[in-house]
Amino acid sequence: MDQRKPKQNGAALLPILVFLVLYLGMGLIFEYGMKVSMAFYNIPIVVVFMVALMVACFQNRDLKFDDKLAVMARGVGDKNIMTMILIFLVAGVFVGVTGRSSAEAVAYFLLSVTPAWASAAVLFVASCFVSTAMGTSVGTITLITPIAAAVSNVSGFSMALCVGSVMGGAMFGDNLSFISDTTIAACNTQGCQMRDKFRANFKIALPAAVVTLAVILVQSLSAGVDQIEIPDYNLLLLIPYVLVLIGGIAGLNVFVVLLVGIVAGIAIVLPTGTIDFMGLLGSMGSGASGMFETIMVTILVSAMCGLIREYGGFEALLAFIRRVFKGRVGGRLGVGLLVGAMDIATANNTVAIVMAGPIAKEISEEYGITPKESASLLDTFSCVFQGVIPYGAQMLVAITASGGVVSAFQIMPCLYYPYLLAAASIVYILVGAGKKK
Repeated sequence: MDQRKPKQNGAALLPILVFLVLYLGMGLIFEYGMKVSMAFYNIPIVVVFMVALMVACFQNRDLKFDDKLAVMARGVGDKNIMTMILIFLVAGVFVGVTGRSSAEAVAYFLLSVTPAWASAAVLFVASCFVSTAMGTSVGTITLITPIAAAVSNVSGFSMALCVGSVMGGAMFGDNLSFISDTTIAACNTQGCQMRDKFRANFKIALPAAVVTLAVILVQSLSAGVDQIEIPDYNLLLLIPYVLVLIGGIAGLNVFVVLLVGIVAGIAIVLPTGTIDFMGLLGSMGSGASGMFETIMVTILVSAMCGLIREYGGFEALLAFIRRVFKGRVGGRLGVGLLVGAMDIATANNTVAIVMAGPIAKEISEEYGITPKESASLLDTFSCVFQGVIPYGAQMLVAITASGGVVSAFQIMPCLYYPYLLAAASIVYILVGAGKKK
């Protein structure tokens, strides 16, 4: 095969367009036309990607099918893709070991040591910690939103504020966690260390989180609250999370960190009777299998992007970005808006990063963006958009977990963290990232 740099070919981007039309089109029809609950979350995204990959295979008849298979194999066989898949599996096992009780223990502990009038702010902080430790925003929302609903029912806080606080905290951890699938995807597609991405990301996320906390506290001062009843909880269940956070921040190998967390979790949940041995095995298996769809999407997207790059699709997209976005600031905005557009279309920030990652890598090399910056921008902008779209899994799960008493459009004005994260990202790009190193 010809190894020279491919020529620009906008038609090579057709598979991405086919995916977006099919996925977004079916989602809108089922969700809003036919009123199917959580339609976007239930569409078989793997099947839609298979169709898009088949479209890519039928393109460019000058390239033999065997050569196309070789191109796809090179894309899937990349070291970063294999690393990503293995981390997905180990992270799934960790979440299966720690489970629901550990996340609830975090929330109840924080609620028990703070005054009742600050409960909404505590829900935000608890969600930040749980999502950072668990690496899943949807899991955090599933576990903490029922607690938020209970807090709203016995206090003067609105349900929208309590649920919005949980969603904001969940997106904080989704963005920063060392075991979040978005972090794993962003770091491995850009070729950077997780600790480096964390440090770059932290400069954006921390100011947004601090201002969010201040806004919630100011709102809390004007609301009268009653005493909140706290159920029994086991503080020992916090240890696996704390170990993972410390190990990740210290820069230890992510596999070592996760294995330490898994061993610590097993050593705690079995002796304390939180779960029996057979139940633990089942939870570990469920945690790992919960990552299977994400892994399959990663494989299919890697194969599809390999063909698109070979056909000249990336070169065409880069040429467009060069015309629209100028300079260092423009390149960074291009990366952020690219993944944001993918997220709006797919309603899945991990899929958006996997799709945008190879293109963002090309943009970064073109505009002199470091891998840690590029990974940070991919993760941050994907979480901004995912945290506010009314048809995303996070919003739909939050509405369901709250008992369906609040709508997406009631919650959206209370999503302070995603909006402030977007503002912090723009400030970072204009003030910090725009300076020549």
